[in-house]
Amino acid sequence: MAIHVVTAGENMWKISTRYGVSIQTIVELNGLPSASSIVPGLALYLPDSLPPLRYYQIKAGDHIWQMAQQFGVDPSVILAANPGIDPNLLAIGQIIYVPSPLRVSLETLGFLVPSSKSANLATINSLANQLTYLAIVAYAFTKEGYAYNVSEDAALVARSKQMKIIPLLMVRNLVGNDFSAELAGRVLENPVYRRNLVASLVNLTRQSGFGGVSIDFEFIPPARRNDFNLFLTELKLGLGGLILHVNVHAKTADIPTNRIIGAYDYASIGSVADIVAVMTMDYGYPGGPPDPIAPIPWLEQVIQYSVTQIHSRKLQIAVALYGYDKVVGTNATQALSVLAAQNKAISLPENIEFDITAMAPWFRYWQGSQEHVVWFEDIRSFIEKYRLIDMYQLAGTTFWQISLPAPQNWAYLNKNTNVVKRMV
Repeated sequence: MAIHVVTAGENMWKISTRYGVSIQTIVELNGLPSASSIVPGLALYLPDSLPPLRYYQIKAGDHIWQMAQQFGVDPSVILAANPGIDPNLLAIGQIIYVPSPLRVSLETLGFLVPSSKSANLATINSLANQLTYLAIVAYAFTKEGYAYNVSEDAALVARSKQMKIIPLLMVRNLVGNDFSAELAGRVLENPVYRRNLVASLVNLTRQSGFGGVSIDFEFIPPARRNDFNLFLTELKLGLGGLILHVNVHAKTADIPTNRIIGAYDYASIGSVADIVAVMTMDYGYPGGPPDPIAPIPWLEQVIQYSVTQIHSRKLQIAVALYGYDKVVGTNATQALSVLAAQNKAISLPENIEFDITAMAPWFRYWQGSQEHVVWFEDIRSFIEKYRLIDMYQLAGTTFWQISLPAPQNWAYLNKNTNVVKRMV
């Protein structure tokens, strides 16, 4: 598909005519509020007949003919897509582009917080071909380590399995709506409570028909680092052939005393878990200054560190399906879906800017005397993330969360990737 960035003075008729795509298709593919709803800077995703574009980073000993075989194309295709490249003088680290009929294969995981049963089932139905796993965010645990269900999820588990998606029981260390360092620390440090948590998770997983467990323990006290490793080892032993999926905060170096990332021993977690998902989002966090959700330079640094500790084929990175509307100079933050962010810029109307360093869209508006800055994701920033997944040969990605509309993302996945399906 093609990307068209709207310029001042353009209208939908002009864009439709230029690309030979109906206005209605453009509206539906990009989730636009109406056929007249565009602003300068808006990135539109448009159908085309070109093959998917693959990304490859030159390594020592690489040759054009070998890369051509790998991607199922003639060497001339690679040379044409990379003007100026010298096939006899390839630079290590150089990134090349390869139009290829061979799509990148991804294991994708969508997080879903149970809400309206009918809406949740409709979401599962619509995204069935684009998900390998569904992590149902519906479990917590007591201070004695007993896991319990906080919302009804039986219908979601059943529908996932019908649609060939592996459902995972997702458990978090929540007290109310907040992650609790105290709860995680109390349970992990106590061998009895830890065993309680393992046993109850295994029982709930098997009784409810889940294909495994997704762990999301955040703000674990750094002193409990080894205890967390023990817990994961014991849990994997109890799960046997079922999936152990572990979410970890993003980091670019190991700082064992850090209160946010210190408890995550990437190497140990990677040796035990079937899949490790690094939460590459919230670089610009709620309550913080206006910053991009996941700037590409930071994300790549996280990947570069992670693959030194975790096998790349076990590693997922996160793709955020949301943005943040922040009041400048305050802690006020409103979360909104990427589609809602895009359409807010259109409705105001405000021009959308694109930061070429962060590779992310943003816009500014005023509400009375308050200045707002909104960072979000669009087709351009999504593609940059998939480029890194392809280049570093990662297992795939996670999406927080799939009830948030993101039509451009799903259209890109559908055309350019092969989403892996496992036995349910």
